[in-house]
Amino acid sequence: MRWAGVIDSVTRTVGGPKGRWAAGPGRHRRWLVVAAVVALLVQMAVAMVTTAVEQTPTIDEPVYVGTAVDSLHHHRVRYNPEHPPLGKLIIAAGVALARPHLDAAFTGDQTALGRQVLYASGNDPWRLMLCARLPMVALTLLFGLVVFAFARELTGPVGGAMALALYTFSPDIIAHGSLATLDVPAAGFLLTSVWLLWRARRRPRRYLPLAGVALGAALATKMSMLAAVPVLLLLAVLSVRYARRTRDRTPRGHARSLGIGVAAAVAVALIAVAVVWAVYFLVDPRLRWTPTGPVPVVHGLRGLAVDLLPLPEAYRDGMRLQFGFEYDTWHGFLLGRRYLGSLWYYLPVALLVKTPLGMLVLWAAGTAVMVVVPRLRPAAPYVLIPAAVLLLAALDGARNLGVRYAIFLPMFLAVAAAGLMAVRRRWAYGATPALVLFVAVSSLRTYPYYLPYSNEAFGGPPRTHLRLHDSNVDWGQDLGRLADRLRERYRGERIWLVYKGSGVPSAYGIHASDPRRARPEEVRGLLVVSDSSIAQATGRLAALIDGSEPIDEVGHSITIYRR
Repeated sequence: MRWAGVIDSVTRTVGGPKGRWAAGPGRHRRWLVVAAVVALLVQMAVAMVTTAVEQTPTIDEPVYVGTAVDSLHHHRVRYNPEHPPLGKLIIAAGVALARPHLDAAFTGDQTALGRQVLYASGNDPWRLMLCARLPMVALTLLFGLVVFAFARELTGPVGGAMALALYTFSPDIIAHGSLATLDVPAAGFLLTSVWLLWRARRRPRRYLPLAGVALGAALATKMSMLAAVPVLLLLAVLSVRYARRTRDRTPRGHARSLGIGVAAAVAVALIAVAVVWAVYFLVDPRLRWTPTGPVPVVHGLRGLAVDLLPLPEAYRDGMRLQFGFEYDTWHGFLLGRRYLGSLWYYLPVALLVKTPLGMLVLWAAGTAVMVVVPRLRPAAPYVLIPAAVLLLAALDGARNLGVRYAIFLPMFLAVAAAGLMAVRRRWAYGATPALVLFVAVSSLRTYPYYLPYSNEAFGGPPRTHLRLHDSNVDWGQDLGRLADRLRERYRGERIWLVYKGSGVPSAYGIHASDPRRARPEEVRGLLVVSDSSIAQATGRLAALIDGSEPIDEVGHSITIYRR
């Protein structure tokens, strides 16, 4: 009853200035919508919790968990400065329940810290990872309510439920929302800020400060959200001007409205900056910061921008580290081809592979409708432009490592797709539910292997590894499942393992040798290789794979060969 009351309250408050349904449905219709929202969130929660329970640590998670534990014990900003602390504070809120131990004498880098916390300090890695992931699961569900509320305000309760369905059945959001990582919370906070800016068109004094807080939370989670700041500040100006549209319409009045809008945008920016500072103060009130490794020097406009940012030194050094990553050359893999560097079209192609087909159609149609339909056109700058700017920034990135760098798209475009409910055409009312059902079936079929999802046009999850790698398919998440498979089917056999991940195989009962360190004729028995390693295999490993017979796979991310 508590959840029903909360959702009913949300649906009432976002229905317009008087809190009424757009079409004035009866009480039974309201409860149908509430039931649909609850059902969608429950199925998403089941999918994410199952994933959180069954998966071993992905490549990035031990660093974040180790940093969270270090901040709990030492109250300092020391490790993982390339990402601000808020996401790790949220992880720490869950990790604290496990009461983790950490050797006070530990010295090492952030990668060693993660392994120390999970595997060398007497902690239970399964319990610790679940506790770290559960706050992210809860946050992902809350962002679902934001998607519902935003779309509900634009298109009515049916549109809100449709947008929520696309969100809750998105394989990428389920996959990454169930991990102790930062992509989903950063995108969710930014979406929340945009929604509050939209609401500020009617009540700027109430919603602009809240939008500033949400924007600050996004910036305090991932630095990549900085690319959207100019857009959100312009939206703040737009919201204020709309709120004052009925006042003095003389040129002088327009100038005054513009001036007030600019002042409001500055206030939003100052609140966001204050939130970032507050997060660093929360970790360490003394703001101690000494880099544990070299910080690259950034020249040109990027360096000037970093120097001028009114943010803590640790934040600015983190930006320098991020720019340093952009200067590196990374290994890529797309549609079966290995390459060095980055491809500008990597993310669009990867999204075509990783997004349900029905969702792609609804995204495209919803975007077109939002631009064309007069009633929805005012919302287009709020829903489409921030997503477009973030996507352009991601396209320019040097790391072709996964669609998680565009995880904001399933959030924003779910809201855009709800615009189809504003089309008063029979085909829209027939085709839209059918496409949503297609999305749901495609998503449910991949349960519980959401990370390696790909749509039916590309062969589904079993064939994703042939086209993509890294966090698109194999991020080290199936070490525990591999241990179970080896114990159930291959007990007593010699194991040769090439594992791409942050987990420690022996901690899960896998005792294996590295085939790359032995002569080829010695490698007999089972050759177990992570699919990301297969994608990048050259030299000795490629020869070993070519001379082996695939006999099994685990989680669509690890292949077992017999030699």
